[in-house]
Amino acid sequence: MPASIGDYALIGDCETAALVSREGSIDWLCWPNFASAACFAALLGDEQNGYWRVAPSDNAKCKRHYQDHTLILETSFDTEGGSARLVDFMPVRGKHSDVVRMLTGVRGQVAMRMDLVMRFDYGRAIPWVTDFEHGAARLISGPNLAILRSNVQLKFKNGDITSEFELKEGQTVFFVLTYGESCEPLPPRINHEKALNDTESFWKTWIRHQKLTSDYAEAMRRSLITLKALTYRPTGGIVAAPTTSLPEQIGGPRNWDYRYCWLRDATFTLLALMNAGFFDEARAWREWLLRAAAGSPDQLQIMYGIRGERHLLEWEVDWLTGYQNSTPVRVGNAASKQLQLDVYGEVADALLHAHLGGMKPQQEDLDLLRELTEHLCGIWQQPDSGIWEVRGGTRQFTYSKIMAWVALDRAIRNAELFHLQGPVQKWRQTREQIHKEVCEQGWNRELGSFTQYYGSKELDASLLLLPILGFLPPSDPRVSSTVDAIQKHLMRDGLLLRYDTTCGDGLPPGEGAFLACTFWLVTALSMLGRKAEATEKYEELLKLRNDVGLLAEEYDTKHRRQLGNFPQALSHIALVNSGLELMRHETSQHQRRNETGRQKPANGE
Repeated sequence: MPASIGDYALIGDCETAALVSREGSIDWLCWPNFASAACFAALLGDEQNGYWRVAPSDNAKCKRHYQDHTLILETSFDTEGGSARLVDFMPVRGKHSDVVRMLTGVRGQVAMRMDLVMRFDYGRAIPWVTDFEHGAARLISGPNLAILRSNVQLKFKNGDITSEFELKEGQTVFFVLTYGESCEPLPPRINHEKALNDTESFWKTWIRHQKLTSDYAEAMRRSLITLKALTYRPTGGIVAAPTTSLPEQIGGPRNWDYRYCWLRDATFTLLALMNAGFFDEARAWREWLLRAAAGSPDQLQIMYGIRGERHLLEWEVDWLTGYQNSTPVRVGNAASKQLQLDVYGEVADALLHAHLGGMKPQQEDLDLLRELTEHLCGIWQQPDSGIWEVRGGTRQFTYSKIMAWVALDRAIRNAELFHLQGPVQKWRQTREQIHKEVCEQGWNRELGSFTQYYGSKELDASLLLLPILGFLPPSDPRVSSTVDAIQKHLMRDGLLLRYDTTCGDGLPPGEGAFLACTFWLVTALSMLGRKAEATEKYEELLKLRNDVGLLAEEYDTKHRRQLGNFPQALSHIALVNSGLELMRHETSQHQRRNETGRQKPANGE
């Protein structure tokens, strides 16, 4: 049985990532990239679906941490006979991808065991395993090839590899697993010590670009490292999570594939990166966004593959039983074909902030923005599937209309500041029309709040973004009233639901509290001048991180456990941006989404 979702740690090489349990078991890894089929899939099934464990043979007490400012995981095992240290990492990729596991005897003598059960094709395909040189094994399944190298004896049985050995004080044992293609020459052996030094240097050099000074800087740095690990380095795309189908409710069907890049995250991501000092990553994300969104504006999707792929066909992996029997296990995401009007606002907002952040506008930026804006003018009145990608039919979602307003507003500002050519007067008229309609049809006098969709009495935590987006100023009484209503009706044990799933969204009701929404509450409270309340809530949220600082998408307040895909980029982005909002009185560098144009970061182009 896999570990609890929140019990995993992340290692990665900026093209894929693995999840490692407290007990030293890698239960999830997609090779060669984030969106590839998993070769260790015990996370969504059982041990027969693939895992790689390095741990003491006997019971041990485990404690772990990341080495300072890196993605190098260090796990300590204490047994009656002695103690050992396991270091897990993935070197930043060259031609091939490697997972390195290094054991060092710290005290006494520890009986250790290594079990490698590799199953390609999402835990189904048993590889052909051969011993091709001393201390090395070759595993082949169709196009996939893996090489395991070690300095201890390996044993083979039914396609699996084991090793049992006594680890003495001062002794070092290593295992290096390398991925390649079966039709190409075997990947060369790497020097694991040099790889460790290079990996440490990479992460520490990268994080030095940050410019965080608050009491929460360490938590924010860990979230930024996590975001970097979720970045597909060849293109700059950032996946929402490295996993698929981790449930939003144990035993429920709300299990989605998050190994793709959502346009919705664009602005939040850009602000988190730019305001923390990571301009290269912000530029790479902007370039990915432009490539992905390029084309006919009526074909804009809400999400794309890591290289900008459009076809994300959703299908079910029926041979996997799901995490704790939560089925179905899905690959692909049918929501990619939904109409979600808010993404037009996200693209326009992201491009404006990129330009204001010092990324000089390119003609293709402005041309794309003009075409998207013109297309939106013709479709903004249509019902859509909304920010939460509901599968119960389209509606006139209030947040979608607000983001349509954002799209027009940001296009107009680009025209005013960066000479975007277009029918600006028509855009201004449409912007005012949308604003008037939202204020009339999205507002419920009885509740004293904006609601999820026109004419409804349902609330939606996405409306906490009203002041952040600049749709209404924080001083507007409708903003504070909406914030209060959301807190009153959607709060569960101190955390916010996205919305009430019992009201019908096309799926059986039930899910955890949505962590990003509660971080949005922190930002909204801070903007309303309720700084003490915001700070208290932020510190409560930080306590929900696991022992190595990671967050999933949701949290089960009843059973006190993390839920959903893990680690979740949006949760960590929201952690950073809320932390930056709390720093607003301490630094002049912070730039909120509705304060476009007040200043440019000093490191911009």
